[in-house]
This record gives sequence, structure tokens and C-alpha cells, in this order.
Amino acid sequence: MDIRLSKIARSRINNYLTGLLIIVAAVLLSWLNSRAEFQFDWTREGRHTLSLASKALLDKLADPVHIVAYARADVSLRNAIGNIIERYQRQKSDIHLRFVNPDIAPDEVRELGISAAVELILTYQGRSEHVQLITEQEITNALQRLARGAERWIAFIEGHGERNPLGKANHDLQEWGRQLQNKGFTVQPINLAEIQSIPVSTRVMVIAGPSVELLPGELDLIATYLESGGNLLWLVDPGDQHGLETIADKLDIKIEPGLIIDFAGRLIGLDDPSIVMQTPSLNPPHPAINNFDLTTFFPTATVITNKDESDWVFRPLISTGDHTWLETGKLEGEVNFDEGKDRAGPLTLGISLERTLFIEEENRQYNRDQRIIVIGDGDFLSNTYVANVGNMEFGTRIMNWLSFDDDLISIPTTTAADSQLQLGTFARGLIAFGFLIILPLALSATGVSIWWFRRKQ
Repeated sequence: MDIRLSKIARSRINNYLTGLLIIVAAVLLSWLNSRAEFQFDWTREGRHTLSLASKALLDKLADPVHIVAYARADVSLRNAIGNIIERYQRQKSDIHLRFVNPDIAPDEVRELGISAAVELILTYQGRSEHVQLITEQEITNALQRLARGAERWIAFIEGHGERNPLGKANHDLQEWGRQLQNKGFTVQPINLAEIQSIPVSTRVMVIAGPSVELLPGELDLIATYLESGGNLLWLVDPGDQHGLETIADKLDIKIEPGLIIDFAGRLIGLDDPSIVMQTPSLNPPHPAINNFDLTTFFPTATVITNKDESDWVFRPLISTGDHTWLETGKLEGEVNFDEGKDRAGPLTLGISLERTLFIEEENRQYNRDQRIIVIGDGDFLSNTYVANVGNMEFGTRIMNWLSFDDDLISIPTTTAADSQLQLGTFARGLIAFGFLIILPLALSATGVSIWWFRRKQ
């Protein structure tokens, strides 16, 4: 009996000790949780943490960011907003969030122009942006617009069949134009026949492949703009330049006749040899594409060369490999390199020009830095091709460089990958049938089988 009581006593002591240890462990874990915070995001796309693009942007913001969220006193709604902003606060500690109930502050809502049921106002260095769609992409784009400071006007020349930054046609540039607007640029088409000079607020002028001849007066406006130190992006289409040859002469460059042939695309299923594939290994050293590790595609591209003696500082921006050549003949039948007629690679289809001008005005004298990029292809930023791998980011990078926003060049374009699963009607029906019918029947059959065998035993 004593031995039996001893076993019972030992069992009780063990139970008490186990319970005590569990309580102590829970208290210690609670204390540790209050002192330190650990978070892990094991999702494939990192959907619960900020993207690299957002983190890179926050690292560039030197001053505090103040966010006012106009949202009703709904706990779940405010928690959802707080969870998104908390991701930014973990990366940048001086982001401050404050909630305002629009129902009890109607005058403030009217004064600030709050029009949505839920709206954020982001303030940085005295400038503000409104955000109505509470997603990482919208918030990061708003922060990037604030980071630019002054307005960046991008003037696209129109009136000669150029690619339209607001147009929906395959050859137009709407997707890229929308991206520029999201990143803080103001896109404005201008017709040279309707103005007397390029607006002084223009940060970059874009010539995107005219299809008809420019008038002499229009060419004079472009020349005057360049002589005064204006920045330019010239997207050249192979063939007739419709009067822009005079502008090429002023830039000390030459647009070579012909089309670049690149058979490297066959390795990834591209049958068209006129599509030039630019891999990161071919990128020349240039601040606009520093650490740019995406492949870009340039359909129907030509070669841009520069004169040996010039006031401009030339740097190659896009270079092809040894396997390419400049085809001067027609693309008919089987295309082969003709020794002595075609030009062998490597070739330059994109080039940048820089110089410093001494500007003398009535009241002041100063130096002005000027940047120009000429690319022998206009299709790569069109609606048809801009979504291919790195084309969009390449286009955004060169615009940041041209507008002297060097600190924003390295910030990736894409903030977050699409994390939504889109299922067809059949797939949704199959999943519903499986979970609502098949799985319950299988569990019921398993339970009945176990009960039957136990009863027989």
C-alpha cells in the first residue's frame, strides 16, 4: 500500500511540476513578446511585407512622413489601414499615422477635398498627395511623387503622326505614359505649329517617331530648345527621319540606314530576327542602367553613331553583341550577313549626350547641365512591347536620368506581384464539389468503417 501511495504521490508531484513549468513558460513568452517583436513572412511573393521597390524608396526619404487617414470609427477598417502602414513604419520609423473620423470633421473634409469613404493624405516636406485606393502600389507611387519635389513636365511633340503618350493604339505609348504619371511626371503633348517656343517648364522633350515631314519653323523651335540647354529623349524609327536630320547634325550624331539583325532571340522562341535582345551582360557602364539586371527587347532597331570631334560627351547606353549585324538590304527570304555590305556587331543602338552650357541672361549668369538620349527604336516602349520583361523599367530609368532625378533611378518599377488566384468556372465548381460533397462523404465513410470494425471486435 505504501508503495502504491508513493507512486500516486510521485504522479501528482509530476503533474504539479508540469503545470507549473507550463505557467512559467507562458509568463516568460508573454514577457518576451512585450519586449521584442519578431515577424516572418513565408509567402512566396512576400505579400505581407514591403516590396524591394517600396523599401528602396523609403531609404531615399530623409524627412518624416505624416499620414492622415480619413476613415469612420470602424475597428476592422482602421486595423486594415494600420496593418498596411505598419509595414512602412517597420522600414522607416518616422512615418506617423493619425485617424480622423470624417463624420465629426465635415468642415475639414470639405476644405481638403476628401471625396472617398476612405482616403489618405500623405505629407512630406510640406507637399501632400491624396490616396483613395489603400494598396502598397498606390501608397508607394504617392510617396515617389512627393519625393520628386517640383513638377516634372514631359512634353511629347505631336502633330506629325508621332506615338501618342495618351493613345490606346498598339504603336502608341499610353502604358508608359501612365507609368510616368504614377511616378510623378506630368505628361503633356504639344503641337509645335501652335506655339512660339517650347514652354520653359519643360523638363524633358520627347520626339517619338514622326511619320510626316516637320516644318522648318518647327525644326527651329526644337533647335532653339536644345541650344538653350533643354533635355531630350529621341525615339528614332529606322528609315526616313522627316526633316530631323538637321537635329541629328546639331547633336553630332548619325542615324545609320538599315536594321539590326539578332538571332539570339531564337533561343527563347523569337522567330523574328529584327527583335534585338539586350541582356544585362551586354549593358555598357552608364548611370541610367547601373545595377539594371533585366532583359530588354528592341523591335526594328537601327544604329546610332557619333562624330569623333564634338562638344558633347557621348556614352553608349544600349549595345549589342558580336553575333548581331546591321542589315542594309531588304528582309526577304533567308537573311544572312553580307561581308563588305553589312556592318558586323557589336553595335550601338542607344546613346547619351551630355554637356554644360554657360547661360547668360539679363539678370544672371550660370552653368546649365544638359542631357540627351537617342535610341534607334521607338517600338520598345509602345503598348505592344512595353510590358516585356524590363522594357517598362528601362523607360522609367532613362526618364529619371534625363530629368536629373538620379536618386530615384535605382528604385524598381514594380512594387508587388499579382497575388490573386483567378479560377475558371469549372475549377471553382470542382473545388466546391470536392469540399462540399466528396470530402464529407469520405470522412463519414471512414468513421462508419472504424465503428463497424470495432463493433465486430
